[in-house]
Amino acid sequence: MTTRQPLLTLNDGHTAPQLGFGVWQIDDSVATESVAKAIQTGYRSVDTAAIYGNEKGTGEGLRRGGVPREEIFLTTKLWNADQGFDNTLRAFDKSLKLLGTDYVDMYLIHWPMPAKGTYVDTFKAMIRLREEGRIRSVGVSNFNPAHLDHLIAETGVTPVVNQIELHPDFQQDNVVKHHREKNIVTEAWSPLGQGGDLLKHPVLVEISKAHGKSVAQVILRWHLQTGHMVIPKSQTPARIEENFDVFDFLLSTADLGKIAALDAGHRIGPNPDTLN
Repeated sequence: MTTRQPLLTLNDGHTAPQLGFGVWQIDDSVATESVAKAIQTGYRSVDTAAIYGNEKGTGEGLRRGGVPREEIFLTTKLWNADQGFDNTLRAFDKSLKLLGTDYVDMYLIHWPMPAKGTYVDTFKAMIRLREEGRIRSVGVSNFNPAHLDHLIAETGVTPVVNQIELHPDFQQDNVVKHHREKNIVTEAWSPLGQGGDLLKHPVLVEISKAHGKSVAQVILRWHLQTGHMVIPKSQTPARIEENFDVFDFLLSTADLGKIAALDAGHRIGPNPDTLN
């Protein structure tokens, strides 16, 4: 299957597929098969992290996918315990070895850990790795606007991406607006709100029936049309295919307005200001 998803241009000039495949909560032993399936389906972006414990399986899945490495946009993330300049360099080496590659396309700080006070030094180490050509793009995850502003002021480098919790139930408009002002791409984790009640919401069910698509496909289409990068995860082959089959329909302005009105401020994960 050929790739059909749009590319987003990052603030460093690199491009990234707007739709990617996430592997959070996928066991290392299963990640190989799931990632290979995703690549064969057409995904060209894969997102993992050191704390997921599946970098080895993810790397093997990329090789089994049958697509040249340079055609894949590979992201991994630095875990909280490894923050700090020297620790970051060591942790990156470990991730690279597990992934079985000599570079990653994007490396993210997983959480700011503001009380720890080390994310600036961590980012400086990532900038060095970028200068060495071992990372193509440097970004962050779960940063609030104040964290972003401090990071940019201290390093002079603007992250290309901030990966945040974002779904119809928790849209973080103030953070997304700040990203636009700083030319940072918004990337959504838990883009489907981890399923559950959101996939049964009557407004979303109504829109899905009108388009002949699943609720999950409608939510992913909303992310794409809103300009977010998005990384749904699944280890079910049929669901992996379904989540990629979102390029043949458009939500109307009215549809988008109805989904925007669903924002209830319901956060699933931790608050970045207080997670330390």
